[in-house]
Amino acid sequence: MYRKEEQPLPPPEKFELPFEGKLSPNNRWVIMAELIPWDDFEEEYAKLFSAEKGAPAKLFRMALGTLIIKEKLRTSDRETIEQIRENPYLQYFIGLNCYQQEPPLESSMLVHFRKIIDGELINKINKKIVKREIDKSDKEVKKKDCLQEKREKIKNKGKLILDATCAPADIKYPTDLGILNQARIETERIIDNLYKPLRVKLRKKPRTSRKIARKEYLKVAKKRKVSYQERRKAIGKQLKYLKKNLGNIEDLIQAGASLENLSKRQKNCLETIKKVYEQQQSMWENKTQSVPQRIVSLTQPHIRPIVRGKAGKPIEFGAKLSVSCVDNYVFLDKISWENFNESCHLKEQVEKYKETFGYYPESVHVDKIYRTRGNRNWCKERGIRISGPKLGRPPKNVSEEEKKQAHSDECFRNAIEGKFGQAKRRFSLNLVMTKLPETSIISIAITFLVVNLSKLLRQFLSLFLSLFTNNRTGELIKPPFINFDYTLNNFYVLKLIDLSENSWSKVA
Repeated sequence: MYRKEEQPLPPPEKFELPFEGKLSPNNRWVIMAELIPWDDFEEEYAKLFSAEKGAPAKLFRMALGTLIIKEKLRTSDRETIEQIRENPYLQYFIGLNCYQQEPPLESSMLVHFRKIIDGELINKINKKIVKREIDKSDKEVKKKDCLQEKREKIKNKGKLILDATCAPADIKYPTDLGILNQARIETERIIDNLYKPLRVKLRKKPRTSRKIARKEYLKVAKKRKVSYQERRKAIGKQLKYLKKNLGNIEDLIQAGASLENLSKRQKNCLETIKKVYEQQQSMWENKTQSVPQRIVSLTQPHIRPIVRGKAGKPIEFGAKLSVSCVDNYVFLDKISWENFNESCHLKEQVEKYKETFGYYPESVHVDKIYRTRGNRNWCKERGIRISGPKLGRPPKNVSEEEKKQAHSDECFRNAIEGKFGQAKRRFSLNLVMTKLPETSIISIAITFLVVNLSKLLRQFLSLFLSLFTNNRTGELIKPPFINFDYTLNNFYVLKLIDLSENSWSKVA
C-alpha cells in the first residue's frame, strides 16, 4: 500500500536539527534535491503498489534518494544506511522533515527498492532532468509558444554521439573445468538434502565419488600450464561424475524424495546445472568452444560472455549497453545480457532523440561499426550527417577541409569515452555487485542518472565560483569588485535559482 505525503517538505533553512544551526543551501545534497523532479514521478511509482492492501510503503523520494546516495558515495547497502543515519543533509535529501538518530530504514530495503523501481522509470527521470536543463539554458527562447513555433521550423539541431560498452558483473572468471566442478559440488549437496528424509527407507546413500572427483579436478587445476589433451580429459571425467550425480537425484525423487526439501536457491541451481551439463556435453562431443546462450555462472545464469575485442579484455562477462550522449549528458538506450550488434539500434536511438527534443540531430558521431550502408542512407534521407569517411575505396586526394572535419568529429566523439571512464572509475559501472538481472538493470540505470546529476552539480559550483572571477578576463579579482548582477543572471538563465521563490538569491 502506498500513501502520499500530504504536507510539503520544508526548505533546508527550516530543517529541524537537535543542535543549533541550519542546513546550508549551498550543500551539494540540497542542490541535487532541487534538481530532481520527485513529485512528477510519484504517481507512477505509487501505481506499483496496492491502494488498500499491505503496510504503507516508503515514499518515492526515500526509495530513489537512497539508491542515488549509494551510487554517489559508492558504498555498500549497510554503509549507505549508516551514512544516512549520521548525516542530516542525506536525511533531508531522502525527504525527512527533521533529523533523527535512528536509521529511517533497514539495509535490506535497498534490495526491495531495486526490485520495485523499473529501469524505464529511471530513464524517464534522467531524460526529464536533462531536457529541462537544456530547455532552460536556451537564452533566446523565453516562452513556450515561441519555443514550439521554433521547433516546428527547426528540422535538425544538435549533435548525437552513440557507442556501446559492457558492464562487467561480479563473478569469478569462468572456465569449463571450474564450472563443472562447481556444478558437481552443488549436486552432492542436493543429494545430501534429498537423502535425509529417506534414511529409514534407503539404507545406503547413493555413491557420489566426491573425494576421487575432487582429486581429479585439483590434479589439473593446480597446474600452471595444461595441455589441450589434459584439459579435455579432465572435463570428460567431470562430465561423467556430474551425469552420475544427476542420475542419483532422479533415483531419489522416484524413491519418494521431494524437491520441497530443497531451498529456492537449490531448486534454481538444479535447473541451471542441467542446462550446464547439456551445453558442456555438447561442446565436449563436438570439440567446440561456443554454444548459444552459454552459461558462465551458476549463481547468475543470465550473464553471457560479451566479445568486445578490446586490448587486455577481449571478452567481458556482464550486460552490454547501448548509450547515447547529448551535450555531455548520457542516456541508457538499450541493455541486454545477450551480445548484439549495436549498429542495428542507430535508427531507434535517433528516433528517441527526436522524441525527447522534438527534432533530429544535425550530425551523428559514431565509430566504424555503425557506418553501414543502410544507416547512411537512412540518415541522409533525414538530413543527418554521419561522421566518418564514405564507404568504398578511399580517395587518393583528400581535401584539407575533409581532414579537418574528420579530425573534429573524432575528437568530439571522445566525449562519450570520457563518460564511460567516469562511470567505471568514479562510480560502479566497472563492477556490478548486484546478483539478480532486474536489480542489476536498476543499478546500471542509476549510475547514468548520477553521472548527469554530477555534471549539473559541477555546473552550479562553477557558476558559484564565478562570483570571484572577472567576467571579461576570467582572472581572480578582489571581493569588493564582485559583479553580483552578472552572476545572478547566469544562475537565472540556467534556472539553477529562482529569484522569486527560491532561497538561492540570498547568495548575493
